[in-house]
Amino acid sequence: MSAALAVTALLLTAGCSSGGEDPRYGTPTPSGSASTTTGSSSSGQPAAQIPPAKGTVKVLRTVTEGLNTPWGLAPLPDGNLLVSSRDNGTITRITEKTGQKTELGTVSGFSPAGEGGLLGIALSPDYASDHMIYAYFTSASDNRIVRMLYDPKKPAGEQLGAPDTIFKGIPKGYIHNGGRIAFGPDGMLYAGTGESGQRGLAQDKKSLGGKILRLTPEGDPAPGNPFPNSPVYTYGHRNVQGLAWDSKQRLFASEFGQDTWDELNAITPGDDYGWPNAEGRSSDSKYHNPITQWHTDDASPSGIAYAEGSIWMAGLKGQRLWRIPLDGTKASAAPQAFLTGEYGRLRTVVSAGGDKLWLVTSNTDGRGTPKSGDDRILELQVS
Repeated sequence: MSAALAVTALLLTAGCSSGGEDPRYGTPTPSGSASTTTGSSSSGQPAAQIPPAKGTVKVLRTVTEGLNTPWGLAPLPDGNLLVSSRDNGTITRITEKTGQKTELGTVSGFSPAGEGGLLGIALSPDYASDHMIYAYFTSASDNRIVRMLYDPKKPAGEQLGAPDTIFKGIPKGYIHNGGRIAFGPDGMLYAGTGESGQRGLAQDKKSLGGKILRLTPEGDPAPGNPFPNSPVYTYGHRNVQGLAWDSKQRLFASEFGQDTWDELNAITPGDDYGWPNAEGRSSDSKYHNPITQWHTDDASPSGIAYAEGSIWMAGLKGQRLWRIPLDGTKASAAPQAFLTGEYGRLRTVVSAGGDKLWLVTSNTDGRGTPKSGDDRILELQVS
């Protein structure tokens, strides 16, 4: 424990870590044994079956490699994959069986800088009929969400229609832009935002920064949101980049800490998750405590996915994939780390159905140390 305290002391003297997403942190290196603590948050009904305390991860193959600043990943109904490039502003289709890359086009209006650019992507819940791709990106003035028609019959590079902005005004910054979007089981669009380095925005319910937002597919505040006529679903977040639902349709989110604790949270509408007044677990009952927390060297979490009874969390600075087995909205056992340092920084993890996951690395984002062929998409089998 003394070693963990020493690491924490060093981090406190170093300033804001931004969970490994802050330029002052430099290039991350793999750390040693994980420093994690496991607690509980608001408890829902227990899952039908609690997964084993220990799981497994097997890398089945590299699907494709040579990607540039990959960020968002969206599986297509035909089994192929769409991946966004943060710095290039492109969306590329990956042929799942061969790894062939076909560029759909560039999302017009994006303005990359620091952690901003073209970030999360998601398919419309009516994709089979409307062929719409949703994207969260940084513009010259803000972060916003757009949707675009995808026409694979057109030539490569010309398959994306003009972006239709459905939601704008999310604060932008060199750091803490959030960026993950996902459609929930209710058909509503959820977006994780950051406080853009302006800590006070997270507690301001009138601000869109440091929040989880819930919108209709047209970009309006979703019916049933906790605050009248507001898209805000939860607040008090620092930088949310992971969203996933379990088999009981409960929402979980990952969050970058500053100097001490990264978090995995169970999401309850209207709750305050504490930032900047609390980082990690707090004794103040008005803040919703995380399920689990990690020292920032060991995690810096971005994307999360649910599979085989566990949340799987990609770590950037931690350079590892975390497994958090669940009992309802509590961790049923201590988190378990896999792939530590083997593939560098890990950005996005997405369910591939059953016991399979897609995993996207992030070594070309300016913080990693790219190696030949980086970045890549891996197919994993997990338990």
